[in-house]
Amino acid sequence: MGGSCRWASLRHPITPRVYAMTWLPHLPVADPTWIFFFVLAIILLAYGLMHRLRVPTIAALIITGIVIGPTGVNLLERDDSFELFGKVGLYYIMFLAALEMNLRDISAFRRQTLIFGLLTFAVPMLLGFGLNSLMGYGFAAALLMAAMYASHTLVTYPIVLRYGLSKRKSVNMAVGGTIVADTLTLVVLAIVAGVYRKDVSDYFLLWMLLKVVALCCVIALLLPRIARRFFRKVNDGVVQYIFVLAMVFLSAGLMELAGMEGLLGAFLAGLALNRLIPATSPLMNHIEFIGNALFIPYFLIGVGMLIDARAFLNLGALKIAAVMIVASVAGKWLAAAIGTRVYHFGVADRRLVFGLTGSRAAATLAIVLVGHTITLPDGSQLFDNRVLNGAMLLILFTCIISSFFTEKGAREIAMLKEEEPEVRHADDRLVLAVNAPQHVEPLVNLALMIRRPGSALPLSAINIVTDDSATGPAQGRQSLELATKVASAADIKLQTHLRWSVNIVSGLSHAMKELDASDLLIGLHRKTRMMEPFLGSLGSDLVQTIDRQIIIYREVQPINTIRYIHLVVPRRAEFEPTFGAWADRVALLASQLGCHIDVYSGDDTLAAVQNYWAQKQYNLRARFEAYDAWSDFLPLAGRMNVNHLGIFILARRGSMSRTAYLEMLSSQLEKYFSVSNLMLIMPSQDRGTIGKTSALITE
Repeated sequence: MGGSCRWASLRHPITPRVYAMTWLPHLPVADPTWIFFFVLAIILLAYGLMHRLRVPTIAALIITGIVIGPTGVNLLERDDSFELFGKVGLYYIMFLAALEMNLRDISAFRRQTLIFGLLTFAVPMLLGFGLNSLMGYGFAAALLMAAMYASHTLVTYPIVLRYGLSKRKSVNMAVGGTIVADTLTLVVLAIVAGVYRKDVSDYFLLWMLLKVVALCCVIALLLPRIARRFFRKVNDGVVQYIFVLAMVFLSAGLMELAGMEGLLGAFLAGLALNRLIPATSPLMNHIEFIGNALFIPYFLIGVGMLIDARAFLNLGALKIAAVMIVASVAGKWLAAAIGTRVYHFGVADRRLVFGLTGSRAAATLAIVLVGHTITLPDGSQLFDNRVLNGAMLLILFTCIISSFFTEKGAREIAMLKEEEPEVRHADDRLVLAVNAPQHVEPLVNLALMIRRPGSALPLSAINIVTDDSATGPAQGRQSLELATKVASAADIKLQTHLRWSVNIVSGLSHAMKELDASDLLIGLHRKTRMMEPFLGSLGSDLVQTIDRQIIIYREVQPINTIRYIHLVVPRRAEFEPTFGAWADRVALLASQLGCHIDVYSGDDTLAAVQNYWAQKQYNLRARFEAYDAWSDFLPLAGRMNVNHLGIFILARRGSMSRTAYLEMLSSQLEKYFSVSNLMLIMPSQDRGTIGKTSALITE
């Protein structure tokens, strides 16, 4: 008896293995493992096959979702994973859109953005309400259906990212207008839904508005402060990514509690974190990679699975869908045409704006699903099944047509950019010598900030090993590996070199010539003895030996948390032949950080710096102030705090901008800026390096 029981207990666990494969002939596939495999396979096919057929990937993913969905071949079951990943993907699109925005352009362009947002909301809304009323719908149904036409989702934004057009003014106008249009749309949804839920009071709209405004203020004011403190203390890329994702969903969840859709909170989180996550940083690369590889494709496939393929055969649904498509497409096209014409954008930008604002997904889904659940006093639904299916067809059609328009407009603009001659920084050779491990990561991150965006030339890292060093090769390889890891996290190629030399200065000097580098970046020496020079013996020798531009940097807190730059320029610096080299470096850094910059010098030099940046079309939040306290930098030191960076432009002996104050600058820096973020720039003496970008060498 005991033996029988023992054998039964052994046979029982095997039974599920025998029957586990019986799901294969039955559809839909419900096993999470196979669902995830099929989704990944579909994403691979969409990126590969559809690229050859010149079909936008976004449209391909949505169409594939229809084919494999419940009303197609019923291959996959739309389980909880599509709900979860779909929502993450939706928030990701809104978050990325805000994160990639050029806030300086938006700030300078805020009037146009607001006007376009009102335009792209009002035109489809009025047109749609009129057509819906003519079709016999009541006021509430006609208004809510029109809200579906007025809203849009940035489904095609990944196309803009792929072509590198996220900083373009027309794109910023479209993205900024999105938040205006969608906010107004969601307000309409909240009011209509509140009326039928009977929870609306005389002060319902005012109360909801107050809640939303309060939450916007909390997200805008508190989130950057929390994130800045977190980034100061935590340097691990994985933990930083988890923190950012948590902040996105916290903002989205709070917005849902206020009665609005979470996508508004995700968008606001992107705006709040915009300046703390530079475009060239490793963290931004992680965010874009994971979103574009998994979450966003999952969302698009899920949208396709929601569409009922049988609606293509239903004349009632097709009639309603036709009206929806005409009203929404015509309304968004008119808004895009008026907006781009008023603000003097070209035809390609018009296509781009229409493509970005023409697709429907998030808000449309929210509106139609809410309307489908609202029961009227006579027992009928506010939106019947025909409206539901028509809305699904609207989503399909607008996503497909928008992807084609966005692709076409982006490709035309990219081709025009390729035809433009490159007039600045044709030679972008960046070199890092990593002899001090503590300087490696800060200087690589700085190199990514001042490196010309889109440069095809790789970074190079060098470690100089002296003949009398026993542990130098092993330590050098570790430093080079760390530099490679940091650069690869930002998807930047880095070449490494381990070089023997009699001393570090000689090794770096020869390397600069061999690699035809233009700038040398080293970490600022930390004094250990009273009589040591401020730059240290190595820094002082490098300044005397190397005639290329030298950038000396000390990081007290991570570079991405800098909020203010103070730039001190000696008088007559504009007469130096390499004036533009350091001016470009500082402008690129300020642009990447999106921070304010105060420039201090004589009146003529300030005017020269301002004119140079204007000619190079740097859109900086800069303030120019005449400075007279050259003998004592105490007033300037009083303006700086831990979030600020001080940049001092130096001058070589015998140059026109060499002044008496530079002779005692070291003592002033040591006295007032010993614990500050600091950068010293020694301009080049070599006229052949004018206009080149930097070679970055770490000490």
